[in-house]
Amino acid sequence: QVQLVESGGGLVQAGGSLRLSCAASRRTFSSGAMGWFRQAPGKEREFVSAISWSGDSTLYADSVKGRFTISRDNAKSTVYLQMNSLKPEDTAVYYCAARLLPIATTLPNYYNYWGQGTQVTVSS
Repeated sequence: QVQLVESGGGLVQAGGSLRLSCAASRRTFSSGAMGWFRQAPGKEREFVSAISWSGDSTLYADSVKGRFTISRDNAKSTVYLQMNSLKPEDTAVYYCAARLLPIATTLPNYYNYWGQGTQVTVSS
């Protein structure tokens, strides 16, 4: 059974940091790229970051570049999103996604599996 389970969300003040984790079942993680997306109330789901299977290619939305860092530990079947210098506009539900192919992409339709999401709230 394919599963992606996010954790690490919460409430933080502006300027603070959070680290999101996404634990994947081995089958999901075996050869695919991973991504993070987010959805704020009343808005469309948007791309945040992605990482290739090997980890040597990463992508970031302009809005998070320089503040967020994506990484993965294939031995633990886990992908991380380190979020620093958080802003109130980062408030959203953050979703982990996995695709079957190894190349990272910003396009949500190219991801095959999705987690349930974890809430991140940044207070001003």
